[in-house]
Amino acid sequence: MTLEDKTCLITGAGSGIGRSTALRFASEGADVRLIGRTPSKVEAVCADITTSGGRAAAYGVDVADRDGVFGVVEEIERERGAVDVLVNNAGHSSPHRRLLSTPPEEIASVINSNLIGSIYCTQAVMPTMLERDTGTIINVSSLAGVTPGLLGGMIYSAVKAAVINFTGHLNEEFKDTNIRASVVIPGEITTPLLDKRPVPPSKDARRTMAGPEDVAEAIALIARLPQNSSIPELVIRPTYQRDVSVEMTDAWA
Repeated sequence: MTLEDKTCLITGAGSGIGRSTALRFASEGADVRLIGRTPSKVEAVCADITTSGGRAAAYGVDVADRDGVFGVVEEIERERGAVDVLVNNAGHSSPHRRLLSTPPEEIASVINSNLIGSIYCTQAVMPTMLERDTGTIINVSSLAGVTPGLLGGMIYSAVKAAVINFTGHLNEEFKDTNIRASVVIPGEITTPLLDKRPVPPSKDARRTMAGPEDVAEAIALIARLPQNSSIPELVIRPTYQRDVSVEMTDAWA
């Protein structure tokens, strides 16, 4: 299967993995729809795609806004019939990494962006996928959800583990359909999230990491598979496993 003329909805598409995935999908002929809570960012990515001859549209919507998400999907379905591929990529981490220091508003924000938004987007596209008996859902998690610790932080690690579990649930609930769900589990990736760490990695450290375009290639691989095949989980991590202990200081509150 190719991505030519497929309708692909990507959340968190304004930067990092989401942006790279949007550019990758568009380069392969997909009609790309971009969701992001900062309109200027997704509009800039949309402009990059269209000026290069690709097809894209941007929506400044927070994925935790259920009505907003459903409205976007309804608009896409009116124009294109259905969403063929949903990439649930939106999410962010918490400035505080420890159990007792993480305030309620950070807990709610991380849950909403990473998990609740993925659920809402999936709920929005699923009825038409079921009617057509086809569809691909790709959730982006993190190795923090597999190996929790201060590097990812308490709430981010817990929520990314929930994203992995959510993907498994989708495959179980819809196992007698042609709808498939995959979860991509990246390790350290050079995205803007690194700058929000209590101690951001150095330039030298970042050179050892995988890039967002590498994760985008993995996501495209899953999306391209014939519909009768599925990759339930895919881990992508840097080949070089660096020592992060030098960054784990008292600043990791």
